[in-house]
Amino acid sequence: MTIDSIRYASRFDGISGSAIREIFKLLAVPGMISFAGGNPAASALPDEACAELARELLLEKGKTLLQYGATEGYGPLRESLAPYLKDRFSFTCAPDEILPVTGSTQAMDLLCKALIDPGDKVVVENPTFLGNMQAIRLYQAQLVPVDSDDDGIRTDELEEVFKKEHPKMLYVIPTFQNPTGRTLSLARRRKIAELAAQYGVVIAEDDPYRDLRYTGEELPAIKSFDTEGWVAFMGSFSKVISPGLRVGFLAANKTLLRKCTIGKQSSDVHTANLNQAIVDAYLRRDLLAPHVQRICLSYAEQMNTMLGLLAKCGGVARYIRPQGGLFIFAELNDGMDAGKLLTACVDRGVAYVPGTHFYAFGGHENTFRLNFSMSSVEQIKQGMEKLNDVFTASMRS
Repeated sequence: MTIDSIRYASRFDGISGSAIREIFKLLAVPGMISFAGGNPAASALPDEACAELARELLLEKGKTLLQYGATEGYGPLRESLAPYLKDRFSFTCAPDEILPVTGSTQAMDLLCKALIDPGDKVVVENPTFLGNMQAIRLYQAQLVPVDSDDDGIRTDELEEVFKKEHPKMLYVIPTFQNPTGRTLSLARRRKIAELAAQYGVVIAEDDPYRDLRYTGEELPAIKSFDTEGWVAFMGSFSKVISPGLRVGFLAANKTLLRKCTIGKQSSDVHTANLNQAIVDAYLRRDLLAPHVQRICLSYAEQMNTMLGLLAKCGGVARYIRPQGGLFIFAELNDGMDAGKLLTACVDRGVAYVPGTHFYAFGGHENTFRLNFSMSSVEQIKQGMEKLNDVFTASMRS
């Protein structure tokens, strides 16, 4: 018998991996202009500041930071996160209601580990972030998609689904949603909190892009309307400090948070102490706000450049104009297939993500997602010209 005959766990049946991760391999191709990822710009990564903080922290408390830490997280970070959440997200929680995690992706994994049994139903926006759909599927849940409009997930349809399907959880990205860039309206944020309490559904609120706002007014988190503990809030510093640090957080009621903490013990014991301490220093020393302000100026120019060119792009029927975040979602004319056209675009030296991957059950082949943060204004101009050439040629054929 050979190793190739091994029977793998059934939870991997139908799981093919992230389409984005596969497209990331194209980044190694010389000269490729990638609108496919969701990475911060290289210029937005504060390497020198992090180096100085790391040296200072290690010299001051290196023996502690280099030792094992508590699964519950680095104490000073939990303490600095509490006022940060109140100031930026408009909800109050105590330090012991916060769990630092290894990227907000781990928060989603821990929620699934704590809550989901095979066959449980989880409601998702349609479309939504494919990485967390994969996490949900790995716990053998059934995805129940609910459509969105310009104000985010439709709460009228959501209530009907809650009544009919009795889901365990709703996964929602309220601000500059991935992939659409939409922002959930204030009324719908309030309504979702009400529906969660009425129907007993845990809300997994994922808000990693909130600080990347270029226009419009900030809205409070769904959790700010949560009076009974049904909302579990996931946040991350990947998009505003560094994805390589892998520091995120989960804010939830103490009972659920304890289950997630136990689950984390067997995942990675604890999130890296030094990385948590660097983020804590960013918060305590008020380094985050000026850093975000600087990178938002650049991102706004990049986004507006791409939007202006998208408006003139052949074959593009409509697109969503976001107020912030990292993504623009667009729709080609009926009959055009963004997946098939990707090959021709890659041959021309530009890449994007076909939108079908973000829908729970596929379809919507004429949609695609663009990222602007990883490309300079000049690269955006060049890449959009290449897209226009390919799409326009497809219309003629």
